[in-house]
Amino acid sequence: MSQVPRRRTVTVSDDGLDAEILAAGALCWRIRRSELEVLVIHRPRYDDWSFPKGKLDEGETLPECAVREVREEIGLKVRLGMPLPITRYSVGKARGAKNGNGGTAGGAGNGGNGNGGNGNGGKDKAVWYWAAQVAEGTPVPDGDEVDETAWVSVERARQMLTNRGDVPPLDELERLHEDRRLHTLPFIVLRHAKAKPRSSWSRAESERPLAATGKRQARAVERLLICWRPRHLESSPWKRCAETIAPYVKAHRNRATYRKSLTEKRAEAHPERSRARVRRCLELLLPTLICTHRPVLPLILDTMNGWLQDPQLVQAIPDEDPHLRPGAVLVAQQAMDRGGEIVSIEVYEPFED
Repeated sequence: MSQVPRRRTVTVSDDGLDAEILAAGALCWRIRRSELEVLVIHRPRYDDWSFPKGKLDEGETLPECAVREVREEIGLKVRLGMPLPITRYSVGKARGAKNGNGGTAGGAGNGGNGNGGNGNGGKDKAVWYWAAQVAEGTPVPDGDEVDETAWVSVERARQMLTNRGDVPPLDELERLHEDRRLHTLPFIVLRHAKAKPRSSWSRAESERPLAATGKRQARAVERLLICWRPRHLESSPWKRCAETIAPYVKAHRNRATYRKSLTEKRAEAHPERSRARVRRCLELLLPTLICTHRPVLPLILDTMNGWLQDPQLVQAIPDEDPHLRPGAVLVAQQAMDRGGEIVSIEVYEPFED
């Protein structure tokens, strides 16, 4: 998977932003007595209050890093929700002020432009954040990276945060809560991984399997999907789709439903049935995954447009063939407090050998 995704919400736009050092983390949140609370952590190494975050491991994607850091530092298993602003600063011999500004929808591709450089030639570091609701479980500091945690109000968190660069994602978290866009569940569209070429396949098209690269892509997809943990899985029954989701199904003991309406042949003959299937999945308001073929993608993406209210998010839906490359993943967040309206779009390019 490509390390740097394209993410878009009403206020955050950070298409393709890169940096010399990539890191990721999450703002864990919950509602207590009708008040939004956020989890802050104390790091003894720096003697500061911050959020769970850390640098990418080799071969890791940003969402995987965010989920792993939360698990390792405070022992919580989270499902990523809304994208939050990136913070950027320079790291070098001296630690300068860490002022970071998250991307705004007013300028696509400018997400996370920050003023936190220390001016001494340090390396540019970008920390990508997501919201993550905590419905159960108690944070347990690992004792090394983190020695203390606290659930606090947003206002109290602003006072406690040591680095001002951590404030923009917190501000966005509060804004999302006020706009009823914070409580979300993922709706994921996956194009099957790279299959053996049609030209070299003489048997039934429905039996054309994944190529060796496609099998490696399927394993990368499994690791990425853990970040959103879809539990309602629907797929074309054709072999290359079934093989793409097989690692996730097996590793997490999920059950998938195989729908003929998601095959190339049935979508071409009866496109209205494919659209109806997608609408029903959107109406479920569950963490959902749909795996299908390139010719079916326009039907799925067009149906999703009916669940979008913001023009900028409509523009974030891939609208040119092939829409998604083999093994690519699109993650849409549905706002539970807005009737399932899609409030963010993220696109993850496929793993490449």
